[in-house]
Amino acid sequence: MAANPFEVLKSEVVACERCPRLREYCAQVAAVRRRAYRDWDYWGRPVPGFGDPHARLLIIGLAPGAHGANRTGRVFTGDRSGEFLYRALYETGFASQPESVSRDDGMKLTGAYISAAVRCAPPANKPAPDEFRNCREYLERELDLLTRLRAVVALGKIAFDAYLGILRDRGVIRSRAAFVFAHDREHEIANSPVLISSYHPSQQNTSTGKLTAKMLHEVFARARRLV
Repeated sequence: MAANPFEVLKSEVVACERCPRLREYCAQVAAVRRRAYRDWDYWGRPVPGFGDPHARLLIIGLAPGAHGANRTGRVFTGDRSGEFLYRALYETGFASQPESVSRDDGMKLTGAYISAAVRCAPPANKPAPDEFRNCREYLERELDLLTRLRAVVALGKIAFDAYLGILRDRGVIRSRAAFVFAHDREHEIANSPVLISSYHPSQQNTSTGKLTAKMLHEVFARARRLV
């Protein structure tokens, strides 16, 4: 019986050692831990994508949080960003429950798949250019496997640029310059899923009111209509 290509990719992501700086940082965070999570057994490894292999919606984030996905092992799980994201996904019918707290909590996504531009938590939440390049193959392979996509939501300008960079290098678009990032904006791309740009649900954006729960809900309500 042929191996599930998503499981093969997941195994490769988890075993990845391409970026020594990121691997060292993730292991250090996992060893020291935050006081609030001192009883947790931190994941401390690269975090694979999560969701429905038949998804019509792809969501792309930046990178795992040091005490979020790097702790729990599931993308956007265990931190404030994930609280905002999964509630919006639940309210719009993509997620089975409003909270994602661990990779064993029973959460299921229907019609949606969550990925990231970088799979390891970076120091100061800032991956280096070579780290983006090292990780890009994983996002490209997910795009190839997700054959039913109708829409892509890019959370933040970095994810937006990462996705457009792939399309440019594949000859789908001529340049990223024609696409201007703005919150809850649709971008039509010939022979490709509709791209929706959104502010990232980072704690900085949500605590200052730059991104509210209502604003993020509207992004995924738009995505629901498109898919």
